Amino acid sequence: MNKKQLVSRLLQMLIVLIGISFLTFLLTYMSPGDPVRNMLTATGVMPTEELIQSLRAQMGLNDPFFVQYFRWLGNCLHGDFGTSYSLNKPVVDLLLVRLWPTLKLTLLSMGFMLVIAVPLGTLSAVYKDSVIDYIVRGFTFLGVSLPNFWVGLLLMLVFCVRLTIFPVISSTGDLKSMILPAMTLAIAMASKYARQVRTAVLEELSQDYVIGAKARGVKGWKIIWCNVFPNSLLPLITMLGLSVGSLLGGTAVVEVIFSYPGLGSLAVNAITSCDYNLIQGYVLWVAIIYMVINLIVDISYHYVDPRMRVKE
Repeated sequence: MNKKQLVSRLLQMLIVLIGISFLTFLLTYMSPGDPVRNMLTATGVMPTEELIQSLRAQMGLNDPFFVQYFRWLGNCLHGDFGTSYSLNKPVVDLLLVRLWPTLKLTLLSMGFMLVIAVPLGTLSAVYKDSVIDYIVRGFTFLGVSLPNFWVGLLLMLVFCVRLTIFPVISSTGDLKSMILPAMTLAIAMASKYARQVRTAVLEELSQDYVIGAKARGVKGWKIIWCNVFPNSLLPLITMLGLSVGSLLGGTAVVEVIFSYPGLGSLAVNAITSCDYNLIQGYVLWVAIIYMVINLIVDISYHYVDPRMRVKE
């Protein structure tokens, strides 16, 4: 990716972010409920109409929509996403505190996924239409079909209740408490990735360079790991970028099931308490994460595949 393409992508990201911020602010502005009343109720204060109207005037909530939006957008550009109504803390601080646990869970689940998906997908492609292939494809079909919340509850029943190996609640955020949430996320992802690895490896196995290497007596597994697999990385890198962005945005269902202190559970709490500032900050945060990850993926193409440099 040259400088002109990079500048173009950054401008596109800026336009998309402005659009997302506008839609997010508009939807929260139109949503039912009064943020001042919610804030007072969360702090244990009995709200009266006089107090509510006084606080609305102080917070600028009686101003026209566009005045409120541009004031909020200007604060966001300075790194100020406002204060959480329900927790009475800066939104940025809350997001940063929850980011590290979610990042650890993301890395662990991605590691589990790669350990499962890459060998299974490669075996399925090498032994196409064999018993191994049918077993792997059956496993991936089952893994894709099972919802995350059911897998999480099943793992919790077996390993927490029956075998008592892992804790039921993962609020501590240590490695032992992260294994079951990470495995819950990894099972579904591994099923999808194994299918993609199989398709990519099969496509490369039909190329002329593979046939030529076999004719020269090069060992089959050396061809696969030194030539076929590196050439199959582009679609996998794209999927990895999307998965990392999704996981860093917070996997709400899994985090709520295991009481894991990540971004997903924070978003659920914000929605249930109608914490508009926190919801807006979370949505904008997730959008930034997705776009930055996608930009990193596009830049990585330049280094992973030499053909991309030739096209540029």
